[in-house]
Amino acid sequence: MKKIFITGIIVIAALAGIMYVLKKNKKENEAQTAVVAQKNAAVAVRIAEAGIKDVNTVYVTNGTFVPKQEVKLSSEVAGRVARVLVDEGDYVKVGQTLAIIVGDKQNVSVNNAQAVYDNAKNEVARFESAFATGGVTKQQLDQMKLQLENAKNNLRSSQITASDVNVKASFAGIVNKRSIEPGSYVSPGNEMFEIVNVSSLKLKVNVDEKNIGFVKLGQNIKVQSAVLANKTFQGKVTFIAPKADGSLNFPVELEISNNAANDLKAGMYGTAYFGDDQTAQALVVPRDAFVGSVSSNQVFVVKDGKAVLTKVTAGRVFGDQVEIISGIESGAQVITTGQINLLDGTAVEIIK
Repeated sequence: MKKIFITGIIVIAALAGIMYVLKKNKKENEAQTAVVAQKNAAVAVRIAEAGIKDVNTVYVTNGTFVPKQEVKLSSEVAGRVARVLVDEGDYVKVGQTLAIIVGDKQNVSVNNAQAVYDNAKNEVARFESAFATGGVTKQQLDQMKLQLENAKNNLRSSQITASDVNVKASFAGIVNKRSIEPGSYVSPGNEMFEIVNVSSLKLKVNVDEKNIGFVKLGQNIKVQSAVLANKTFQGKVTFIAPKADGSLNFPVELEISNNAANDLKAGMYGTAYFGDDQTAQALVVPRDAFVGSVSSNQVFVVKDGKAVLTKVTAGRVFGDQVEIISGIESGAQVITTGQINLLDGTAVEIIK
């Protein structure tokens, strides 16, 4: 009995010791967890300092060259192609005949109209003689003169239609495409030739809202093409869109005079350099500092260990740097990564 009592005391003491150790470990774990939770409450971010830097003031944008003049010539009459006088790649002048279509029906119409006109003219002469002697009335003479006028107009219309058998160039350029061969049958509206004029081209580019204010009509712009690395061309601003597109970019057109060898081709990519190749000092921050995009004009600034959402006014874009006109000062710590996890006032931990 005594042994049983002693054994019970030992078991109780052991259980009490175990309970004490467990309780002590729990307090230590809770303390460690609190420390970890406090650490995890701060969002890890990277920062950059806003600073005054020398930046290149040139704004660069790319576009595609298109011909200033381009036309697809179609047949205006039905018939068989008798002769094709030009090939693809040929240079043609204004009014040059490109192809001849057999116009037998048109020639027959001209002959018939000519006969009707000649007859009406003779009839008017006969009626005028008869009117002088009282053989016809003034009304009859006027009706005959009206018939002569109608016959004259019909003759002119037939002559115009007959002249359409000669397909001519409407402007000087190069035959880019020929869709007919001798013996082909064409109907009105069938495409026959594509003529392009590359002596002068247009470069269509987009300029963002931050830089459109520096672009003026008539402004001379340096233009280059990657495939013609050693050659520079001069472009002139001929159009500035009054309205931005969905991306807040403004379409701008430049007119460029090609060189004598017509090295620039329609469809090439071109680069336009707006502004002088000079440097200037500006307060800038990395593009990555902006919440969402540059157009949001919002950045997070670190103050007293917290992220403060700050409204700024963005200016020109210089590659991966953006000019700041107002909102922050030089030396401000702007957050460049981790913004997706931030709210205004969130505690942050700066990592390198």
